[in-house]
Formats: sequence, structure tokens, C-alpha cells
Amino acid sequence: MRIVYSRVSTATQSLLRQRHILTEAGLLVRTEGVAEGFRPAEGVLLFEDPATTSKIPALERPAFAKVAAAAHPGDVLTVSELFRLCRDLVDIHAVRDWCQARRVALRVLSGPLSNFHDLAAGDATTALIINVITAVGQFQRDLQNELTAEGIAAAEAEGRYRGRPPVLSGARLEEVRSAFTDQGASIAALARAHGVSRAAVRTALAGLLPDRPITPPRSG
Repeated sequence: MRIVYSRVSTATQSLLRQRHILTEAGLLVRTEGVAEGFRPAEGVLLFEDPATTSKIPALERPAFAKVAAAAHPGDVLTVSELFRLCRDLVDIHAVRDWCQARRVALRVLSGPLSNFHDLAAGDATTALIINVITAVGQFQRDLQNELTAEGIAAAEAEGRYRGRPPVLSGARLEEVRSAFTDQGASIAALARAHGVSRAAVRTALAGLLPDRPITPPRSG
């Protein structure tokens, strides 16, 4: 059995990018008339954590508990990108130990570890390369976060920081508002149709939702 795991950190992020990668690998199939537009291919089990921070260890996430219940020796656990499953060395080693104990292979479809047939293999070379690449990736993320924080602080000090631009804008914004008011489309349906979160749709509908005042984000 092929088992697929996907995750995004917040409700404002979309699983669409991961679904495209998984579709290219033959693990998902595009489906007309289905809300999400994708379904697992034959022989594939799909488990998703749609709004789960990476600060929660992989083995403690809700969808991974379902993975654990479904996995059997000889199965392959696949993720589109390693950071969707693990963010640091401690977590990746915990998942590797979990896979080894259950004789489940671990595969990543993109990134520097995508050439490995089984990232849970117990050989020294695999372990060494995982250690190096994961450590470098963690360093890059920490550095980027530090630089971003410094940039925001500098922009705020100069009065230039206005926050993130809205996800839906321009013609897409007008389309969402028109579909809501003229066609009675639901927030959930609009979110699925545009590949965004419900929160993004609610922000786009600022002023149109009864009894739910919404302050749209400031744009530069």
C-alpha cells in the first residue's frame, strides 16, 4: 500500500501545491466534479493535516495517527516535501525510527532527498546525508526568519510596513463578492473554487457578512 501524507501550517495556506506534486507522481488523480479536484489513485491512502503547525512533532499530529493505524510492513509513506513531514533532526529521526520499527519505507518527491528510494533505510550513508541536509535546511530557515523579522522591524520604524496583501484581489475579489451576493455561493464553496482558505474568503467578503464584522488587511 502507498500512503501519502500532506500538511500545511495554517488555515490560510493551501494544500494545492502538494496535490500537484503528488498528481505528477501518479499518487493523486484529477477528478472533475469533486470539490477538491483530486482523489487518491488506486492503491493509495491519503491523509492530510490541513492546519497543523510543524511545531507539533509528526508522530503527534491527528492525521499521522491515522497513518499509524493504516500502515503495514512493506508499505511506502510518501510526502511531497520533507518539511511537510519534519522540520528538524529530532523529528526526522523519530519518523525514521517509526518507519524502521514498522518496516515502512519513507519517500520524498521533491528536494535534495528525492533521489533516495527509502529515507528510513538504516545504512550509515543515508543517515549522514539526512543529518547534513536537514541541519542546513534548519539553518537557512532560522536565518531567513531572522532577516525577515529585522526587515519588518526596520520597515515599521520608518512607517513603511503594511502587512501582507490580501490573497484575493482585483478580478478574483470581485468574482468572489459577486458569487456570494448574486448567486448565494457559500464560503466553503468559494474557498474550494478559488483554492484558498475560508478565512481568505471571509476577508474578501468584508462588509457583506451579517453580524461578522471583518477588517480587511491593509495593503501597501
